[in-house]
Amino acid sequence: MRNVVSKGILGKARVDDSDGPTEVLARAGYGARGVVYFLIGGLSFLSVFWGESDAADSGEALSTLLRQPFGQILLGLVAVGMIGHVVWRLAQSVLNADDQKNNMKGVLTRIGQFASAIANGSIAASAASLALGRGGGGGGDSEQSISSWLMHQPFGPWLVGIAGAIVAVVGLVQIYRGVAGTFQRWIYLPSTKGLLYAICVFGLSARGALFIVVGGFFIYAGFTVTPDNAGGLRDALVWVRALPFGTWLYGIAALGLVAFGGYSIIEAIYRKVDAPDRDDLERMAKRAT
Repeated sequence: MRNVVSKGILGKARVDDSDGPTEVLARAGYGARGVVYFLIGGLSFLSVFWGESDAADSGEALSTLLRQPFGQILLGLVAVGMIGHVVWRLAQSVLNADDQKNNMKGVLTRIGQFASAIANGSIAASAASLALGRGGGGGGDSEQSISSWLMHQPFGPWLVGIAGAIVAVVGLVQIYRGVAGTFQRWIYLPSTKGLLYAICVFGLSARGALFIVVGGFFIYAGFTVTPDNAGGLRDALVWVRALPFGTWLYGIAALGLVAFGGYSIIEAIYRKVDAPDRDDLERMAKRAT
């Protein structure tokens, strides 16, 4: 893997492999994810002032982008970026691009990255479909569909509950990464303090908290053997809004998703991206045989 030290936009030295196609796709993918979360969080936050009870999801975010000038072109760019993110997630999970250790933590991290590839692939497909004028918008009932599919497998309710537990654990890990600042293992910020650091902490923590709620939905769906009880980020935001002081908490959570969009843009600029090159792949193939 090639490691070239260069200067980030704000001057901090960082590892930059952006000459390779996988690296370019990875950074474009983080940027595209940032756009999607900016829209989800921004639209949800604006609903506080509109007085609506429904939060936004990825489908509504993509539809909003389509309605803008040159919307189909913008959606096409988002689709390409999300495909890049899928490629990078597969490199992380299957090829271990981040060089995770072969222990429980490393294995779980790679499983989560593979699941992220699948989820982001769905967003990429929705964006491409809208860009090509074929309708669709994704989001909506995808969690119920996953829950329903799992429920019809052997030991289905247990599988749904386990999936919920995994999502909740992922949420806890994200909160820890934000609060403890361990995300800096991969992101070389200009300093350990300041606005960029605060955006990363807030974004990771808010998304992690909502993931815990989503995990709770899946656990409840497994307990009640009712797939419709599963839910995603949109449902988590609606649930938060129904709590005491819910409007304030909802607004904070929505801004947190905006911050996570900012975190994704920061990743696009400052993250260490060291994807396997052809020599690495050849070595892996030789070890496998």
